[in-house]
Amino acid sequence: MDAKRAIELAIIANKVRKHALEGVYTAQAGHPGGSLSIADVLTYLYFEVMNVNAENPKDPDRDRFVLSKGHTAPALYGTLAEKGFFPVEDCKTFRNINSYLQGHPDMNKVPGVDMSTGSLGQGVCAAGGMAIAAKIDNKDYRVYSILGDGELEEGQVWEQAMFAPHYKLDNLTIFVDNNGLQIDGDITEVMNPKPIDKKFEAFGWNVVLADAHDFNSLEAAVNAAKACKDKPTAVIMKSVKGKNVSFMENQAGWHGVAPNEEQYNKAIAELDAKIAELEASL
Repeated sequence: MDAKRAIELAIIANKVRKHALEGVYTAQAGHPGGSLSIADVLTYLYFEVMNVNAENPKDPDRDRFVLSKGHTAPALYGTLAEKGFFPVEDCKTFRNINSYLQGHPDMNKVPGVDMSTGSLGQGVCAAGGMAIAAKIDNKDYRVYSILGDGELEEGQVWEQAMFAPHYKLDNLTIFVDNNGLQIDGDITEVMNPKPIDKKFEAFGWNVVLADAHDFNSLEAAVNAAKACKDKPTAVIMKSVKGKNVSFMENQAGWHGVAPNEEQYNKAIAELDAKIAELEASL
């Protein structure tokens, strides 16, 4: 990837992080840690890969995206807002009783959301359904989904792991957000899913390892997925929970806790400094 473009995407991703934190802080509820860890891959998909149009969010030929780890909706909302699906100011209405931006994505109310999610394991299954629908209808759109490494504890994930290769869904790419932490702590202590890559390979997936915070790595992973025929692709992304906010990074305690005013101001200051640094390098 062109170095300038990578910097531009990093700027957008950090703006997405700001929007996510603003929503969680204003609501005093939500899931900041996992939202920050997926900001880069969401930015890459929506601004570099997917065929989507904010002016026609229901285009039948659009690519589809399903946030299977629906509790990280603040990051998806921030991305959709930056892409122009709705005003960025609306991110601060997150979880307000009168807002359309609720704690989990709602496909009936939020422009750009392709599937309502929240119950872990179900989103990635819906993504598989969308992918097979494209095959049946002879459509060439692609389907992308992000699920958490803690979400791998859900049985439905492994039903989908068997389903997608059986039907040769090479138009389906899933990203496992492998930040190593879930609400109860380290995933290896709660319910060890490792080796994640070997398990998906055993089910017949094309497996690619990637750095969730490196756009060149994400680009290589998506290109590998597009080049693979007759197999779905699972991108196992090594990520950092709470990425780019120093006191949130690699801390399970920030899975589902809102920052107080002092913490929020510190987090925004760090992200603003990061954005300024990136802009100065253009």
